[in-house]
Amino acid sequence: MDPSLDTWDFSPLISLWIHRFYIYWGFAFGISLWICFQIVIRKQDKTSQEKSLSKATRDLVTNGYISLQEKEVFVSGVKIFYGSQTGTAKGFATILAEAVTCLGLPVAIINLKEYDPDDHLVEEVTSKSVCAFLVATYTDGRPTESAEWFCKWLEEASIDFRFGQTYLKGMRYAVFGLGNSAYASHFNKIGKNVDKWLWMLGAHRVMTRGEGDCNVVKSKHGSIEGDFRAWKTKFISRLRALSKGEKKSCGGNCKKGRCKSSQHGSEEMEPGSPAQDGLHQRDTEEEEPFASTSEEDSSTEDHQSLSSVVDVEDLGKIMNHVKKEKREKEQQEEKTSLFRNTVKNEASERRAMITPALREALTKQGYQLIGSHSGVKLCRWTKSMLRGRGGCYKHTFYGIESHRCMETTPSLACANKCVFCWRHHTNPVGTEWRWKMDQPEMILKEAIENHQSMIKQFKGVPGVKEERFEEGMTVKHCALSLVGEPIMYPEINRFLKLLHECKISSFLVTNAQFPVEIKNLKPVTQLYVSVDASTKDSLKKIDRPLFKDFWQRFLDSLKALAAKVIALSVIWLQHLQQRTVYRLTLVKAWNVDELQAYAELVSLGSPDFIEVKGVTYCGESSASSLTMANVPWHEEVVRFVHELVDLIPNYEIACEHEHSNCLLIAHKKFKIDREWWTWINYNRFQELIQEYEDSGGSKTFSAEDYMAKTPHWALFGASERGFDPKDTRYQRKNKSKDISGC
Repeated sequence: MDPSLDTWDFSPLISLWIHRFYIYWGFAFGISLWICFQIVIRKQDKTSQEKSLSKATRDLVTNGYISLQEKEVFVSGVKIFYGSQTGTAKGFATILAEAVTCLGLPVAIINLKEYDPDDHLVEEVTSKSVCAFLVATYTDGRPTESAEWFCKWLEEASIDFRFGQTYLKGMRYAVFGLGNSAYASHFNKIGKNVDKWLWMLGAHRVMTRGEGDCNVVKSKHGSIEGDFRAWKTKFISRLRALSKGEKKSCGGNCKKGRCKSSQHGSEEMEPGSPAQDGLHQRDTEEEEPFASTSEEDSSTEDHQSLSSVVDVEDLGKIMNHVKKEKREKEQQEEKTSLFRNTVKNEASERRAMITPALREALTKQGYQLIGSHSGVKLCRWTKSMLRGRGGCYKHTFYGIESHRCMETTPSLACANKCVFCWRHHTNPVGTEWRWKMDQPEMILKEAIENHQSMIKQFKGVPGVKEERFEEGMTVKHCALSLVGEPIMYPEINRFLKLLHECKISSFLVTNAQFPVEIKNLKPVTQLYVSVDASTKDSLKKIDRPLFKDFWQRFLDSLKALAAKVIALSVIWLQHLQQRTVYRLTLVKAWNVDELQAYAELVSLGSPDFIEVKGVTYCGESSASSLTMANVPWHEEVVRFVHELVDLIPNYEIACEHEHSNCLLIAHKKFKIDREWWTWINYNRFQELIQEYEDSGGSKTFSAEDYMAKTPHWALFGASERGFDPKDTRYQRKNKSKDISGC
């Protein structure tokens, strides 16, 4: 036996081998503990991560922002597109952007003039933004200049098969249109078209179209600003809902058009009054018919349902069901439309012409407003004559004392929106009287008081002559030409009678759109008709009338004017003759090349006088495209008058007022023994009108009965050029050749 083997001790190994199962169990237990420990650690890490993410989300919401996940899924921002002519839509876009910013959403304001839809509009499909379009309707239902290309592109794309009905599928939009319901044939036409064209290209309308109305009579909320505020409130509310994940708005297809979401539409109204209750009912039941978009939405669903595979035997049942739903919908719309019109009519009966916004705008322009629809303003020529610096062209042509003349109107509303309107269209428009009416006694009383109050402000002013100031406190003439259409006032004849009872002469100007009212008008000292153009197209371009039959009304007005000057030989049919005037305003490049047409209009109306005046540039205005380039030089006006007189044989040039860039053409019957008698004997007129009133209208008189001789300095060709030699301005002109004193 090997002795080395005796030195090895294998007892430990033998012991391990005997107890090997205990060792195995120990290893297994240790590994199990390690596995359990790792599982617990991982669960704790996962829980802590979830808590951390949840806390971050709460912090973002608390700070007014949308989480990254919500931005990615729902609303990434808002783009506000606007097309504006006068700046109103641009202002609304700024207001809307401020409201959207308060939601913590990115917002961009985009002028459609600088936007290329061909390159960028399709990007809105995947941008997950909401697009708001604020578009105005301009003359004849056309888009504004800034939105013209966008609308043209959108219209062509909507009918181009290459784009298809899914070109803008995924794009979300809302539309607010700006218009004037006085132009009923194309009210908010552009807003409606943009809404329709986007829908035809597959875009999704997130809310019903809003319609702003400049016509305060028919505006749903009293003004276009009120209409926009109401639409903006609904838009912001809808935007909040979209940001929270609401994917579909009410399409008007709920049971009888009612749903919970639509009832939030009038939440900004104060409850309590019957009127508010009625409006609340209208908002909740008729929100979709107001924008006339539910029909489009429902038709889409009808097409989708019919496009699915159906049994031929069931097709008849489906079509009957569709027809029944359509009939019920038409009946519902008819009832709601009738209810809406009734509410509007009731509201219009109580509405004043002068809204708070209009009152603020006119007051800034120097108007003293009277009651609910009248105003008075101090003419700059009144101020000039108080200082002894000369009067207006009416002083030169007819002998008016400008410092005793009150410029007023019983109606601020007008039926035209002339491009050269010197009030920049701040006054309301309309084709008939729909406002609350004030009594003529109150209007005249307050007009005189306000006029005298403005005259008093010149007491003690350097340069004002004391005798002129004292005379100015007594009104002797009234120019009903301040603004608007005075003949629209239903009680205009009573107002004129009151003027004459106060020994105040009357100079009334009308825009030749109310022939019946001209025919029924009682005698005035002098009756004017504005003849701003001589053809249908140019009149439409310059005056922008509201009436569809504006040209026929224009011609009928001239015929009615002719009846004021024609004395019939049959005594019981004898008409009262009045002094009548055509007032021509020349706008270079617009209406100065229509001489023959003007001559034909003169023969139609046979006026006593024709005033030809170059247009007055009243500064830059977003409501008009006129510039100083459209103002003719005095030499150009003189040339036009010479050429016109050559075409009308019974007339000659009588007077000139160079400072006003104005000339007077008079009928030859006012030229007696080679002397002109264009001035008015105002005292004699007051006697004649009193005799007329006392006789109940049976005693008539003619224009020649109260004419007066025209002074030499007022005649055309005189060295004074229409300046009264008594005036300090004329005296300065002779000394220094400076006529800038006014």
